[in-house]
Amino acid sequence: MRALAHPARIEIMEHLASTGEGVTATQCATLVGLSPSATSYHLRELARYGLIEQAPSRGDARERVWRSAVQGWSLGGDLAEPEARAAERGLIDVHLARDFARIRHWFVEQQDAPRPWQDASELSNQLLLLTAEELAQVNAAVRDVLAPYRRRDRLPDPPADARTVAVHYAAFPVD
Repeated sequence: MRALAHPARIEIMEHLASTGEGVTATQCATLVGLSPSATSYHLRELARYGLIEQAPSRGDARERVWRSAVQGWSLGGDLAEPEARAAERGLIDVHLARDFARIRHWFVEQQDAPRPWQDASELSNQLLLLTAEELAQVNAAVRDVLAPYRRRDRLPDPPADARTVAVHYAAFPVD
């Protein structure tokens, strides 16, 4: 979890896991706005924890290409050790800060987007009354609804008017 608790690493992992592409440190630098050497450090850290791996070279043996070793990640479960809980909290903070910044940016800037995208976007909040078992069923149903649209599975030939869309979903008890 500590390996992911950095904005650049989350961005790198999101790109690699959602596209299945192989990228170099230089390509990642453009993606995350860092220098290639800083990005190379982050790539090595992600590899150290088994989140990414070296991909076959694309011709130039000097070129180091990286790809995701996982298709995604999620949090949950019983973390007994205080250090693991602290690492999880750090990852949650970085992840939520990035996602809330994306949400805020879209809803502030959406008036400049084409009308169909404005109309299709949504920010909503609902309170449900569920048992733990029902919540698990709701979560499974949401995953099933989203699965056919995963970016990685639709590349390299998505519909012509498709855009990458962030779906932020959280379901948890509030009382």
